[in-house]
Amino acid sequence: MKLETAIQNAYQILKKKDIKTALLDSEILLSVAINKSREYIILNSNLDISDKEYFYYQKMVNQRSKGKPIAYLTEKKFFWKYEFYVNEKVLIPRPDTEIIVEQVLKIYKNKNNINFLDIGFGSGCILLSVLKERKDFKATGIDISNHALKVCKINAYKLGVKNRVRLIKSDIDKFSNGKYDLIISNPPYIKNFDLKYLEKDVIKFEPRLALDGGLDGISEIRKIIKKSSELIKNGGKLVLEIAYNQKEEVKLLLKKNNFYINSVVRDLAKNERCIISTKTKK
Repeated sequence: MKLETAIQNAYQILKKKDIKTALLDSEILLSVAINKSREYIILNSNLDISDKEYFYYQKMVNQRSKGKPIAYLTEKKFFWKYEFYVNEKVLIPRPDTEIIVEQVLKIYKNKNNINFLDIGFGSGCILLSVLKERKDFKATGIDISNHALKVCKINAYKLGVKNRVRLIKSDIDKFSNGKYDLIISNPPYIKNFDLKYLEKDVIKFEPRLALDGGLDGISEIRKIIKKSSELIKNGGKLVLEIAYNQKEEVKLLLKKNNFYINSVVRDLAKNERCIISTKTKK
């Protein structure tokens, strides 16, 4: 069978299942199946695919047709400037979360040797992107998931920053190591009740642990702010990702815990997504 025919067959299957990116996904999955680039496939569409490769391809297309995200099928996702290994045990990195990296690099443009903490690092995409950009930064990451620990270690090794990061399995409540210049976090912030309204690809396949923000959506944020007030040096920054409708509640929590609000940054869709604050003396 020709590569072109294989793609067309897959495209029809995915299109019937209302997969919006049916053609692109068909090409990406074929590039994984035959271990060649997407460009190679497009330029050599008249070449044949082996039976073994086609069987593997069909299996992936079938999983995609059931909603399994492309990132989990290919086990990779680009974030910031880098490619990250991901699996079903960690949240897929989102473009909106790049705002945290952007803001950190802007805030610390003229500062060196920053020691920072990432709470709930998942794949490590934020933490490791910052380390990759700034060779003089050091980081600690904590996460309650053993799976996240494994995935992040793989990414730290791949990106060549493993010597500047310490990864610890811990809940923020039980963590008390060190004082930090900066704390960053993209915590679970979706209300328990709202989880069922997420896209089926998300709720069916991505880890609930990384999404569920409790009854009010801010149970994890509340814990992070409270603990961060002890872990951040005076004058240090806390950079948090929040849901589009949580700004006022989070600002109140920050003020209550001796943080001064610097700014709230909007994401690509113009939603208020990232809140930056500074620890003040009591």
